Amino acid sequence: MANDKKMVEEITSMDVDFAKWYTDVVKKAELCDYSSVKGFVILRPYGYAIWENIQHIVDKKLKATGHENVAMPMFIPESLLQKEKDHVEGFAPEVAWITHGGTEELTERMCVRPTSETLFCDHYSNIIKSYRDLPKLYNQWCSVVRWEKTTRPFLRTREFFWQEGHTMHETAQEAQDETIDILNLYAGFCENELAIPVIKGQKTDKEKFAGAEATYTIEAMMHDGKALQSGTTHYFGDGFSKAFDVVFQNRENKPQYPHETSWGISTRLVGAIIMTHGDNNGLVLPPAIAPIQVVVIPVAQHKPGVIEKATELQQRLAQKYRAKIDISDNSPGWKFAEYEMKGVPLRVEIGPKDMEKNQCVIVRRDNREKVFVPLDQLEETVEKLLEAVRQGLYQKALENREKRTFTAAAMDEMVQLANEKSGFIKAMWCGDEACELKLKESAGVSSRCIPFEQEQISNVCVCCGKPAKKMVYWGKAY
Repeated sequence: MANDKKMVEEITSMDVDFAKWYTDVVKKAELCDYSSVKGFVILRPYGYAIWENIQHIVDKKLKATGHENVAMPMFIPESLLQKEKDHVEGFAPEVAWITHGGTEELTERMCVRPTSETLFCDHYSNIIKSYRDLPKLYNQWCSVVRWEKTTRPFLRTREFFWQEGHTMHETAQEAQDETIDILNLYAGFCENELAIPVIKGQKTDKEKFAGAEATYTIEAMMHDGKALQSGTTHYFGDGFSKAFDVVFQNRENKPQYPHETSWGISTRLVGAIIMTHGDNNGLVLPPAIAPIQVVVIPVAQHKPGVIEKATELQQRLAQKYRAKIDISDNSPGWKFAEYEMKGVPLRVEIGPKDMEKNQCVIVRRDNREKVFVPLDQLEETVEKLLEAVRQGLYQKALENREKRTFTAAAMDEMVQLANEKSGFIKAMWCGDEACELKLKESAGVSSRCIPFEQEQISNVCVCCGKPAKKMVYWGKAY
């Protein structure tokens, strides 16, 4: 091993300081770096590659359901933003404003898009004229800026990457169906490709998106028991259409306002992957989005034929998988630690003794299980093991959520659980925002969602004792 090479540095234990562990993993796995602009980060190649893989999978799913990609401007004139009152009030504290173009002061200031409902509606008012023009199923991949006070890489930064869908529909039912269909698409992606179990439900009125009639969410639980909102869809009704004069001639040849939705997932999902699957050795990546799915490590590579055989295995695997070989002069132990830190799902080792037996060793990242594999069974074994890694990650995350999910029937029980445990608390709610606020004040929890799958824990609100309307998941969140 070269003198200037060092073993992967130790990271803070997640049980000692989860926040420090998270930052250590982000930095040492080379996912991102802090920039010279406060609250803005640089996505490094490995971190961006994870996002690219997320983007490619989701983009394919969206296109398969008839959605098309477009690109909207980055800037929004203030007069355009002001057209929808609730929307602008909801985003006002987070808006970054542009006041000058070059050396000249602008006649109207512009904001850097925090989201693009207004831009899409302005465009739709020009192109939607008839029911034959509907539905409009548009999506864009871009970055947005929200001037957050407290930031953390991937979870909350002042600029972040995402996709934002904005659709227009002939009827309210079609638009409402769209919000649920996309929510199911997001949930399926999180559970199948990211191996993250999620709870689907509706946000309370207090927590819904500014200007929306209804907001739906998928909520995931991180390793430490905190919730992470991992994707949302919004039904707007015809409020934006009226504000922006989006009118079409309906089937009775009468003017009508279309019904709108919007929805999105972001680079926050990278944070979700880290905090759901990571361990004290670094990242643990689900195979579907891992930049490197299999890494081949030659052992005793200075001996005749070892590098050649390892290269042959890598080339075979590269026909189907994102496979890499490491023939650097670092020691095998250094390489093992390096690719564990980077969360590579499978490691293939081969050395002189393995070559004699016409076999290799495959090690799983999620549980470090080793298997000896005949070389003629390499591809089929890798396929089975990658699926086993995905299933193992999902099951481990599901077990963590189940053991950290509690129920509370009374206020004192809710407060005790919130103070002594970390996780979700299921409790009944009367629907009154005053109770929601009191629970935040007394127990430090927020409503995560009103789940689609309801349970009758009791007949009364956990806060006020009045008749309950819904069961709600409560918890502390990122």
